[in-house]
Amino acid sequence: MAVTTAPDLDLADELTSLLGPDRVSVAAEVLETHSIDKWHASAPPDVVVLAKSRDDVVKTMRFAHEHGIPVTTRGAGVGYVGGAVPVRGGIVLSVRGMDRILEINTADGVAVIEPGVILDDLQKAVHDKGWYYPPDPASLKECSVGGNIATNAGGPRCLKYGVTRHYVLGLEVVLANGDVLVTGGRCHKNKTGFDLIGSFVGSEGMLGVVTQATLRLVPHPEARAMLTATFETFAEAATAVQSILNSRWQPSALEITDGFTLRAARNYLGAEALPDGNAHLIVEIDGRAESVKGELVALREFLSSLGTLSIGEAPDEESCEAIWQLRRDFSYSLRATGLIKLNEDIVVPRSKLVDLVNFAHQLQEETGIEVACFGHAGDGNIHTNLMVPNYHEDAEARARADEALDQLFHWVLDVGGAITGEHGIGLAKKRWYPDAVSEVGRGVHRAIKAALDPKGILNPGKFVE
Repeated sequence: MAVTTAPDLDLADELTSLLGPDRVSVAAEVLETHSIDKWHASAPPDVVVLAKSRDDVVKTMRFAHEHGIPVTTRGAGVGYVGGAVPVRGGIVLSVRGMDRILEINTADGVAVIEPGVILDDLQKAVHDKGWYYPPDPASLKECSVGGNIATNAGGPRCLKYGVTRHYVLGLEVVLANGDVLVTGGRCHKNKTGFDLIGSFVGSEGMLGVVTQATLRLVPHPEARAMLTATFETFAEAATAVQSILNSRWQPSALEITDGFTLRAARNYLGAEALPDGNAHLIVEIDGRAESVKGELVALREFLSSLGTLSIGEAPDEESCEAIWQLRRDFSYSLRATGLIKLNEDIVVPRSKLVDLVNFAHQLQEETGIEVACFGHAGDGNIHTNLMVPNYHEDAEARARADEALDQLFHWVLDVGGAITGEHGIGLAKKRWYPDAVSEVGRGVHRAIKAALDPKGILNPGKFVE
C-alpha cells in the first residue's frame, strides 16, 4: 500500500478548481497550524483543505484516490500522540468547519452532529434539553467530537457510562475512494450485519472520514455530588479505590492524583487550592436528588474509615464543577513546571493499581525522572507522565526518557494492561504497537486497511502500513 503522488500535479491549483478558493489554503501560517497536534512531532502538508460539507470531503477523496495523494484528516488538532500529523505531506483535510449540531431529538434519544462540533458545545446544547452525552475527556472545551470518534475518547465518567463507542449509533463515512458509507442509524439496538461502526470508532483516520454521526443520549441525572479525600501516600489512595469498588459503590467518576501533581497544582494555582496530603481522590455520584443526598452521607462515612487525612464535600452542580475545573488544571500545572510532560494514557487491570504505583516509584528511583500519575482510577486508566527536563534539546535526556517509556510500556503489557486507553497510538506509540498487538491481530488490521484503503492514502505513516 505504498502512497504515490503525481509529481507534475499542482495540488493547490487543482483543488482550488475543484472546491473553490475559500476551501483551499497554502498560507504559511495555515500549513504550520496543520502540521502539529499537542505532541512534539511536526510535518507540514502540501495543502490544507478546509471542508465545510460532505461534498467537499467526497470531492477531495475522489481526487486524492485517483492521484494517490496522502490525506490526513484533522479535527480540532488537540490529540496527544501525533495522530493528525501529516508525516507523508499531501493534503490535510480539516473538518473543523463542519461544526453544525443538526438535530437533538429527545424522543429518539439522539443527537445528529457534524465532526467539527466541539464537545463542550454539544454537551451544553443537550443539557439545555435535560439530556446527557456522557463522554468527557479533559479537553472537552477544545476537542472535536470527530476527534473523539477517531480515538474512541473517554474521560472520568467512563467508569459508569462508558466510552465514545458506546454512544455512536450511526455514522456517515466518506471512504478512501470517495464513496459514502452510511452505517447504523437512530435505533438504540441494531444487529444488522457486521459492527462497521466499531471499525471506524478508534481507527485514527485510517479507514475513512466521518462526516456525520448519530449519537446516543441518556436522560441527565437529576443531581450529582462529590467527595474529595486526601491521603498520606498514593498507595493508600490506590488501595482506597479498590475498597470503594469492592464495597459495591458505583461512582460516576473516581479520580486519583499523586503527590508530584498536587505539588505542581499548589504552585500553579495557589497553596490553598488543595488540602495537605500526598494523594487525592475525587469520588462523584449522580442520580435522583434524594438518593444522591443519602448516598453522600453514607459514602463520606465509608471514606472516613479508609485512613483519609481530610474529606471535602461538593453537594451540588456548581461546587462539583469547581472541583472538575481543578482536575482539568492538573495538566496545565504540570506544564508550568517547565519540564516536558510525556503524557502516557496507559491502562492496567484494576487489581494492578497498587502495583502500578509501586512500579512508577521504582522507575523514578532508577531513572531519576519524576513520574506524575493521575487519572481515571476507577477503570485503571492512569495517566502516567514522565516529567523530563530538556527533552527536545538534550539527546541524552531524551534517550533516557525513551528507555523509561520502554520499561513502562513493557511492564504494563506484562501485567495484562494496554498502552493506550484514550489518546490512540498515532506516532507516539507506534514503536510499541507490535508488542501490544499479536501478529495475527496486526494481519487483520492490515487486511481491513487494504480492503477500505487499497492505495494506502488515508493517514499514512502511522501504525498500520
